Amino acid sequence: MRRKVPLIRMGTPLHHTIEYAMLLVGSLIIALSFNLFLNPNQVASGGASGISTILEHTIGLEPAVGQWLLNIPLFVAGVLLLGKSYGLKTAVGSVVLPLFVLFTQHLPSPTDNVLLAAIYGGIGVGLGIGIVFRGRGSTGGLSVAAQLVHKYTGLSLALSIALMDGLVILSAGFVFSAEKALYALIGLYVTTKTIDIVQMGFGYSKVAFIISHKTDELSEAILHVLDRGLTKLNGAGGYTGDERVVLMVVVGQTEISKLKTIVQTVDPTAFVIISDTTEVLGEGFKLQA
Repeated sequence: MRRKVPLIRMGTPLHHTIEYAMLLVGSLIIALSFNLFLNPNQVASGGASGISTILEHTIGLEPAVGQWLLNIPLFVAGVLLLGKSYGLKTAVGSVVLPLFVLFTQHLPSPTDNVLLAAIYGGIGVGLGIGIVFRGRGSTGGLSVAAQLVHKYTGLSLALSIALMDGLVILSAGFVFSAEKALYALIGLYVTTKTIDIVQMGFGYSKVAFIISHKTDELSEAILHVLDRGLTKLNGAGGYTGDERVVLMVVVGQTEISKLKTIVQTVDPTAFVIISDTTEVLGEGFKLQA
């Protein structure tokens, strides 16, 4: 299999430039989604942006100003309490995102349908956050607060983030209406799923575990007919205790039928487990995240 060389190597000035460009593009998409869909329809689907929507409705504070008032102290607290891992990219994201919100705040909303606003706003925010994450950046906000809760309470990071977003949505339910809070939950769900798609893509691969008495013949066929690498794992039968060699093979969607044909031809009695895997990094697949 021919080795692929990445066009842009990690750690180079060009790579860092692209990462900052992704941070800016992602922040712009988030700001547009907030101003076009979420904020005009009072969909406070978590995060600092959700809090800024509530503050605008209750005390008339501009969303961009509210986000700055939240992001900057949280960033400082993150640096002081969690260390310097919240570096320059987080500082840039904490400042730039509200700035884009300020610049795009007068754009007219294309819909007053709250459900459409929750769905498309969620897609846009998820797309923007996913791009920022792909550039190894952060827009700050309540993610820092979640990290602090995680560190000082022992709660998992995922649960801490869910608690932060849940409190925002619950507050929106009291400030706006229970119905708006339900729409906010839809927006948050869509955002989460969109982030997953941007991070891992649509290109699901398959991983196969093959247990056979003809591992040598199968290995040769997979290596030279399918042109895929494989890994030999040591295993033992749970009932007999006999030692076995388990072949692990990762293939693309289009190669799974060919793999099953090879196994059926070489050893029709082989035991095969095939399952989805959402992301594969390495030679023959993606070279980096």
